[in-house]
Amino acid sequence: MVERKIIGYGNVLSVAPGERIEFKISCHEPGRYEADIVRLQGGDDPGGSGFREQAVASVVSGRYPAREQAVHPGSYAEISESERLPPPGSFTLHAMVYATTPYKGRQALVGRWDANTTQGHALVLSDDGSPGLLIGDGAEHLVATSAPLEPARWTMVAATFDGRTGAAQVYQIPIDAGVGLDLSAQAVDVSATLPSPGPTSAPFRFAAWTEADHAGGFFNGRLDCVRWLDRALDSQEIVCLREIEPTASVADAVVGWWDFSRGIESEEVFDASSNAHHGVTWQLPTRAVTGWNWSGEEHRWRDAPEQYGAIHFHDDDMTDAGWETDFALDVPRDWRSGIYAARIRQGDPEGDEHVVFYVRPPRAGEYSKGQVPAAFLVPTASYLAYANYRLRMKPNPLFGSGDPTCVNDAYLKLHPELGASLYDVHSDFSGIHFSSRHRPLTNMRPRHNRIWGLPADMNIIAWLEQLGIEYEVITDEDLHEEGEALLGRYRAVLTGSHPEYYSTAMLDSVDRYLREGGRWMYLGGNGFYWRIAFHPTQPGIIEVRRAEDGTRAWIAQPGEYYQAFDGAYGGLWRRIGRPPNRTVGVGFAAQGFERSAFYRRGLGAENPRARFVFEGIPDEIVGDFGSLGGGASGEEIDRYDRRLGSPPHALVLASATEHDEAMLRTKEEFLSTVPRFNDPKIRSDLVFFETPKGGAVFSTGSIAWAGALAHASFDNNVARLTENVLRRFIDPTPFPAP
Repeated sequence: MVERKIIGYGNVLSVAPGERIEFKISCHEPGRYEADIVRLQGGDDPGGSGFREQAVASVVSGRYPAREQAVHPGSYAEISESERLPPPGSFTLHAMVYATTPYKGRQALVGRWDANTTQGHALVLSDDGSPGLLIGDGAEHLVATSAPLEPARWTMVAATFDGRTGAAQVYQIPIDAGVGLDLSAQAVDVSATLPSPGPTSAPFRFAAWTEADHAGGFFNGRLDCVRWLDRALDSQEIVCLREIEPTASVADAVVGWWDFSRGIESEEVFDASSNAHHGVTWQLPTRAVTGWNWSGEEHRWRDAPEQYGAIHFHDDDMTDAGWETDFALDVPRDWRSGIYAARIRQGDPEGDEHVVFYVRPPRAGEYSKGQVPAAFLVPTASYLAYANYRLRMKPNPLFGSGDPTCVNDAYLKLHPELGASLYDVHSDFSGIHFSSRHRPLTNMRPRHNRIWGLPADMNIIAWLEQLGIEYEVITDEDLHEEGEALLGRYRAVLTGSHPEYYSTAMLDSVDRYLREGGRWMYLGGNGFYWRIAFHPTQPGIIEVRRAEDGTRAWIAQPGEYYQAFDGAYGGLWRRIGRPPNRTVGVGFAAQGFERSAFYRRGLGAENPRARFVFEGIPDEIVGDFGSLGGGASGEEIDRYDRRLGSPPHALVLASATEHDEAMLRTKEEFLSTVPRFNDPKIRSDLVFFETPKGGAVFSTGSIAWAGALAHASFDNNVARLTENVLRRFIDPTPFPAP
């Protein structure tokens, strides 16, 4: 297995002719590297697992100096103008603390601490997990309670310091934890005499301190009710700090009174005092999470924001690698829409890196309806959801030993700093809610990967290329931003093999496109499944809330099913009243990854409305071949179901029922465990139906369908059937209503 020594990413995924894309590269070996631009045209081997690349002349082709660019994961918040803060004479620091890994070592809670110079002051968790006050005057001084925090339980923590006497006090006051746990032993306070903090230019931070040239000392857990006052409060006044507004007795001493329940959908933190010491978060910690005072009565954070005044920080949050640009490309206006990559080479061509990007059509104020025959809608939101997927690298029943089976997984295992996917958990075992394209995405590569996502979708691109039908490439992000105005440019839109993650704007746009006579070819399985949100101000970042149902690698905590980015209820579209059956006729039914099955023609195939689908295909069996499990129905499959909204006039053209015992019904399909034997709901259905104004939908209901297209160099009944549908769908002749 070749070793990857070079990696990169672009500042955008989708770029129009005339627009610029910037490439950010990191090399693990010194010297120089070669770069050029290639157009990716899909697999050309009989199994469909290869890909072709065609070099494209561009001004960026050439040699560049190699350099290694570091990645610094870990989230925190920082006061934007820390130099405005008063010097610490006497002070009180306070926070409600929910530590998730209290025993991992010393962690920052709040303060100004410079680990390089050992100057400043901070409220911290000490090495044993107990709260403490850290003072530095060139030497380190720590006073701690020696009572480690109980993991995942709220505790009030405060520290006071009297600048005249050096008297320091640390308070640890447990919050009610229910009748089953006596936390009275943790209600402690300790005192000591310490020197005054030395001056520091370090910024005032929450959940991190200054270390080397970046942040360090990251805290895992939640902070709420963070306060800073300019005198040492007494024990009675400390209790008042849990209030939302300052009480009269402490109001005159407030330096900062941060209310994290404000601006939950943003990257800002707000000081509720008149001092306006506002700040920003880095690496996107999780918000819209329950705070210390959550009653359990409210579950929508916008209805009771005062109960959602917490931020969950993680030492491995990663949404922006922050690399510098090595070279940039202004996409020529005459380039054809398609899938491209910056090909980066340093030595062995087998170790080439491909930084993939998508050249979309020109942007326009108004698109002409039906101007272009077809569009391939790249499921980039789903690519992001699976970006840097690490679950398969851990021993488990689904993936075995966890040993890497491809080059990109091997690289990912060696570089945890690149972050993980929406299927993974943080180091404190809380679920990862956010994924971003502002970092290397090892799964979005045309080679050195398993046939999933982009490598599988390259089969569809290869099939389109050999048909010679005009098409353009658009992405999920384009759809989210431009909606049905963009879709209306095309007579037919084709999906990728696994369009699983959809925002509200995306799904609304598809529905409107179909109501206006559009034609939709759903060439995958388990599509339109999870609701997501895009960040309101930072393009290229998505959020998921894995709510109370669905096939999940983790589940959101109670009270945290509403998305932070837009306040909408998260989880399955099916649980929100919009199952995919209503849009594309089929919905997720089962999954299994060992062997794929074939389709057998059904009664719907005999209906004259479907005659065009099987033109020139007399076969009863369709798709008993393919690069994904040996058949066209596999991996994850969908079925027709009237109870879930499949249109009553839809035709079930064929069904695949003969899957092996590893194909199991998806979790939301049953109320309790059921035996697998001859389960009639474990099947995929090939479906066609007409929509208003002359439109239509064709759905394959299987991820493995794309893996069968290229079989025998595209000379097969799956490719022919799909071609029949596409040629009829791009024909402007309206479909008559049945």
